[in-house]
Amino acid sequence: MPALTPAAAWIVLLIAGLCEIAWAIGLKYTEGFTRLIPSAWTLAAMAASVILLAWALKALPVGTAYAVWTGIGAVGTALLGMALFNESREIARLVCIGLIVAGILGLKLVTK
Repeated sequence: MPALTPAAAWIVLLIAGLCEIAWAIGLKYTEGFTRLIPSAWTLAAMAASVILLAWALKALPVGTAYAVWTGIGAVGTALLGMALFNESREIARLVCIGLIVAGILGLKLVTK
């Protein structure tokens, strides 16, 4: 994989985070990896997520990139869990999700 500029690395990291959301939600649809198509898509998203994270790490600090990657995955998965699976929408939960978003944005702002 070619080297990335820092700006491109942030875009790759965002896509890696979106792939993380895809595999986390996909796990629900695999029914314990007993369904072939959802299992294949989930495994592909897992691989893409880690490969893209590794690529972004060529230009970003590991601590920042990993925290942002997991934060994107956590926030996206929590929000989709609410939308797709009728999970809790309590105010305290939404505030905590907002804090994760604030942390992600803070890390982006202080990292070059």
